[in-house]
Amino acid sequence: MAGKDNKPLSTMALKAMKPGDKPLADVGENRGLRVMCGNGGTKTFIYRYKSPVTKGTCQIVLGHFPTTSLASARLDLQSMKSIRKEGRCPATEQRAAKQEAVKDSVVQSLTIKRLVDLYLEEYIEDRRVDGKLIPGARKKKGQSEVRRTLYNDVIPAMGGRLASDVTRKDIVDMVMTIVGRGSNVQAGNVLRELTAAYEYAIGLEKFEDSFANPALLAKESLRRARVRLSSERGKRVLSEGELKQFLQWLPGSVFTPTQKNVMRFTLWTGCRTGEVCEAMWKDVDLEKGVWQLNDTKTGIDRTVQLPTQAVTFLEQLKLVTGDCLFPSQKTGRPIQQKTLTEQAWRLRSTNRMIKMAHWTPHDLRRTVRTGLSRMGCPNEVAEAVLGHSRMGIEGTYDLYKFEPECREWLQKWADYLDALMASEEAKSA
Repeated sequence: MAGKDNKPLSTMALKAMKPGDKPLADVGENRGLRVMCGNGGTKTFIYRYKSPVTKGTCQIVLGHFPTTSLASARLDLQSMKSIRKEGRCPATEQRAAKQEAVKDSVVQSLTIKRLVDLYLEEYIEDRRVDGKLIPGARKKKGQSEVRRTLYNDVIPAMGGRLASDVTRKDIVDMVMTIVGRGSNVQAGNVLRELTAAYEYAIGLEKFEDSFANPALLAKESLRRARVRLSSERGKRVLSEGELKQFLQWLPGSVFTPTQKNVMRFTLWTGCRTGEVCEAMWKDVDLEKGVWQLNDTKTGIDRTVQLPTQAVTFLEQLKLVTGDCLFPSQKTGRPIQQKTLTEQAWRLRSTNRMIKMAHWTPHDLRRTVRTGLSRMGCPNEVAEAVLGHSRMGIEGTYDLYKFEPECREWLQKWADYLDALMASEEAKSA
């Protein structure tokens, strides 16, 4: 509706408007300018027009009276009409500008930590939406592992930096620092997950269209430099002499007490150090002398037979630990496998490592397997001790687990380790 008597809008008419009044409309060259008075008394200038782009009716808020004067609203109106005459849609361009401003704001506030949290909380991990549980992209164990990987190495190194400012070189330097401590596999995991975190944010349009994933660029640089980010197929086995030397050296070494216990338990059971690190008391039955191992690398649950030496050791250990067998002194949670490799690297870098050929904690598992064969343990029993899956048709139809045989041979192996220590001590006496 136009002003009274179809006259142009006036400041006096705007002041007289009350809630519930019909909208007022301007006339002449200012046709399209309307004023509405809301229930709260707020008077709003609006430009209504037919879009030359969408062909639909659009409207744009030009301001609120009296903060915005009638004269200012008319000037803004003429500017909008000029845009429209050029075949453009002012409302469409205004929305695009707002979206770009919001996008710029997000880019300027998206730190590496926020990038990582976005990836974890909205993609990797389980989450609830309107009370409904939405499964994450990884299983529970995988979710914890991704969070640990990113929070242990990425966040301390660059968590507070803007994700848009991080360069290829920054990420290459971080990865090479991890490689430098001997954790090539961890370095590869860090690079893979950080690359995926960036890709997830890019997919959500958190960056400008021209933005290039710096983690992906770093990955290509490291590939060209032939930097190994995976483990080599291990062949290292401690000889009988080296095993004697190791058993004598370990108690006095500067590995932490918990790290020493992990390696002792690995030698008694032949299990993976990662499995040992995550062991929980709820899965151990000391009366039966067994440890139930769930969610293994092969995906098959199995029962580990414990030699009497391991049972005696655990009976003492249970008096001083909580829910897990091998807790971190800092967190009380299971010690992380990577701390073994990192500590071994520190010992080498400070000349405190045992004087023998390069070895890793995982070599102890291979030493157990080789030692069992050397003692005459049947191949299928030795493989069962390590929890290796049988392949092909045999693995499908022969489901016998050799548990009594595993107990027998692990006990022989533990007795053999005791004999090695006794002979070494007698030799030193």
